[in-house]
Amino acid sequence: MTVDAVIFDIGNVLIEWQPERFYDRVIGEQRRRAIFDTVDLHKMNDRVDRGEPFRDVIYETAELYPEIRDDIRMWHDNWIEMASPAIAHSVRLMRALQAKGVPVFALTNFGVESFAYAQTEYDFLNEFDRAYVSGYMKVIKPDADIYAQLETDCGIEPKRLLFTDDRLDNIEAAAARGWQTHLFEGSKGWAARLVSEHLLSKGEAA
Repeated sequence: MTVDAVIFDIGNVLIEWQPERFYDRVIGEQRRRAIFDTVDLHKMNDRVDRGEPFRDVIYETAELYPEIRDDIRMWHDNWIEMASPAIAHSVRLMRALQAKGVPVFALTNFGVESFAYAQTEYDFLNEFDRAYVSGYMKVIKPDADIYAQLETDCGIEPKRLLFTDDRLDNIEAAAARGWQTHLFEGSKGWAARLVSEHLLSKGEAA
């Protein structure tokens, strides 16, 4: 099947996104587990990804839990440390595709302000041919509407889109619309898929 555009998720595909790892390092695993059991910080972050103000959401949540206020605020104040480092091989693959003339899109659950911040830290986030960011779209994966919005905007047939994401639910939602998909479990597997689709040579995918 011909591929007219390749679509990358960002978190855990181009940039590592491991909040638990950050908290374990800073406050210890035991305290982190207690905090995450008390408040669903990932659900809080979903609000940011749907377009609510980055700082406001986190600081307002923190005020609901005075005993762990400072810990929750770190989700905002130390955010870039959680969204790091870049996955260098994936970045090379993205650029190799573009060098071959293959359009590369992003489809990501990301807040408006946090994405703008990440763009100042990672230059490749400014290089997509099209970037579909949930905070601007007001809907997050795996809601069908975010995929529909991308299809309408780019005008490419779903069967000609190849999408990689690290979450199975996001992949399944795309596949249900007829997209070609790849569950990202590491950059080497993704590179092999791009080679098998004849989008890159083995050398270009190294």
